[in-house]
Amino acid sequence: MNSKLQEKLNQLPTKSGVYIMHSKDGDVIYVGKAKNLKNRVSSYFNKTNKTAKVQAMVEKIDWFEYIITPTELDAFTLENNLIKKHQPFYNILLKDSKTFPYIKINLNSIYPRFYITRKVEKDGCKYFGPFLAGISATKIVDFINSYFKLRTCKSTLEKASKRECINFQMGLCSAPCTRKIEANKYLAEVNKAIDFLKGNDSEVINNLQEKMKNLAYTENFEKAIEYRQWLDMIKKIGNQSIANLPKRVSKDAIYYATNDITSSISILSVRNGRILGVESFSIVDASLSGEEIVENFISSYYQNSIKPDEIICNFKPLDEDNLCKFLDKKIKFISSPKSINLRLLNMAKENAFEHLEKNMSRDKQKYDNTLGAIKLLQEKLNLKNYPRRIECYDISNISGTNKVSSMVVFKNGEASKSDYRKFKIKTVKGIDDFASLKEALERRLIRLKNLDGNSFKEKPDLLIIDGGKGQLSSCYEILKKYNFEDIDIIGLAKRLEEVFKVGSQAPILLDHSTAPLKLLQRIRDEAHRFAITFHRQQRSKNMLASQLDNIKGLGPKKKALLLNSFDNIDNIKKASVEDLNSVKGIDLNLATNIYKTLKNS
Repeated sequence: MNSKLQEKLNQLPTKSGVYIMHSKDGDVIYVGKAKNLKNRVSSYFNKTNKTAKVQAMVEKIDWFEYIITPTELDAFTLENNLIKKHQPFYNILLKDSKTFPYIKINLNSIYPRFYITRKVEKDGCKYFGPFLAGISATKIVDFINSYFKLRTCKSTLEKASKRECINFQMGLCSAPCTRKIEANKYLAEVNKAIDFLKGNDSEVINNLQEKMKNLAYTENFEKAIEYRQWLDMIKKIGNQSIANLPKRVSKDAIYYATNDITSSISILSVRNGRILGVESFSIVDASLSGEEIVENFISSYYQNSIKPDEIICNFKPLDEDNLCKFLDKKIKFISSPKSINLRLLNMAKENAFEHLEKNMSRDKQKYDNTLGAIKLLQEKLNLKNYPRRIECYDISNISGTNKVSSMVVFKNGEASKSDYRKFKIKTVKGIDDFASLKEALERRLIRLKNLDGNSFKEKPDLLIIDGGKGQLSSCYEILKKYNFEDIDIIGLAKRLEEVFKVGSQAPILLDHSTAPLKLLQRIRDEAHRFAITFHRQQRSKNMLASQLDNIKGLGPKKKALLLNSFDNIDNIKKASVEDLNSVKGIDLNLATNIYKTLKNS
């Protein structure tokens, strides 16, 4: 432990708050909360045995800071906000893409409709779910709308429409839009659908079976097969019912499994007496105990989900009261389950360990291709910096026209597409890739110097130039010009995949089968793809401008409207007069003129 850390540890207060761990590069790598900051933070640095995951995180800590909070509940909230803001590597990160579908219905609407949502809000609407792996919320909604003849349109229906849509003609909707059905009768069907979602499906099953037999008898086999598929779906859901469990019960079983290197959490959801599915997550969390990890998972997972009345878990959260206050829901936590609860937890356990086993090799492969690859890259190339942020530049043009440069960014060995940038080369005439690279890099470094722009103000650790000694030498001159010689820069030549370094006469040849070279190739190829894509876009715009310039009545704004609507000149040429006329601002006469001009060009 360095002296800076030891001094900071000695100054820690015994109050509640949030602590933020930083690497030597200044990155936030972990955020945690504590009732007693001094005890919690010090425990990371004492000599007690720690899991490999925690030890790996501790080795990367260069310094930390802390924020004292008035209450432990404030610490919950602040920790969560900081995790969302910084996305630390060693915290549980459940992104929006990991939220699951719910079926939503707004009963305050004149003619309510059922639809899928992934966001649960306090808006007075009814929600059913979440629907996890194994049960399709979309298929259930499709069935409900078809069987009960409910509307699927998004209109408010405050005013009656003039005519019905095709769903009415196909017998799939009762057409509340034209008031073919009275509001009270429509609402009665809605309530039947809600009753079905609550698990009361015997009447629906009997009705479907009777209709299926009649359809088969009249040899309408196609419709009979559709009814049989609906029955199969309903029976599959019914098979998820748990004996002796009341239909009003809402509970989840959460099991945390780990081998100290990698970890997984499985969550099994029970709503209205039925298992709605099981979902498993691979997680990274450098907390010191299973109780803390489960607490962190629960606080993250349920922010955008319906909270159950009970949670069965193999590790009980450390601070149940504040966790419930944070989630705004009184939840009963059960860590020593019996009977049915034990059965549910064992199901979650089985899924958690299966997920853990399946993902061990995948996680190792991902590490080898990302963090492991950049660590080896630093060693093999003897780089000054750990290449956490790598930028690569490439030039694209045809005969010196429409010259562009791409800048792609990889962080921790993975593409960071939000940081990608592109440049139109402005000062270079003719074909001169050396000068074009210099211009792009100079413009990037000026933005870095001025801390201008979210992507540009972050300093790269390694720059990759697509080319050999010549390109590398000219770009290094730009680094020296702006006093950024501390940034590592290499050239990657395509023919033999040689790596060139400043000051070295001979190139470095990396083994073609190793992860470091594959990472460099992946970054270089991505820069090439991004540059070509941008070049094609620019060329298409210029072609569009040149071919449309002489059309009377077509100014710059209308040209832009055409391009936005059709993407490129080829699509505009293929468009009919009606298609062109459908673009806002293009009247029929102008559309006809454009069509005839391009047809004859």
